[in-house]
Amino acid sequence: MSGSLVEMKVESVRVHTLSSQHVVILRELDRDRYLPIWIGPWEASAIAMRLQGVTPERPLTHDLLVAMLDKLGATVREVVIADLAEETFHARIRLEMGGRQVEVDSRPSDALALAVRTGVRVFAASSVLERAGVSGEGGRDDEDADAGGAVMDDEGLAVFRDFVNSLDMGDEPREGPPSPA
Repeated sequence: MSGSLVEMKVESVRVHTLSSQHVVILRELDRDRYLPIWIGPWEASAIAMRLQGVTPERPLTHDLLVAMLDKLGATVREVVIADLAEETFHARIRLEMGGRQVEVDSRPSDALALAVRTGVRVFAASSVLERAGVSGEGGRDDEDADAGGAVMDDEGLAVFRDFVNSLDMGDEPREGPPSPA
């Protein structure tokens, strides 16, 4: 993985009402730029439950993985959305174990589910944001022009706003996977 990293925050998990597809929205910390990543319903539920402060009666798979890493003396240090290849995002989980740094390839949804459980920082490669990031600022700024970033024009921004508005914003915590809309 080459290039600079941009710190992100897991903003929310939403359901596209027309297709019942789930999307996790990452927001850049220093700007009004977003990275939507389509994910599966189980992972969406795992992330959303933690964001909403809901603790399941029994550990979910991601809770189990965190407990196992802890028992093995490994610590999750950060999560990186590292690449976008053929419309598929790729993530890396950076661990520390016995004084050495280890990187593990991961689906973004699993990496983000671990990140929200461990409270570690989330990053996206600048190249991923340039290709798939969406600006909420409504136009190009000097930083974007210099970086060659993909910033939407007014028409593209309207399409993104329509997309976001079509997402289910339900605030009710769920015990299981989100049900189809």
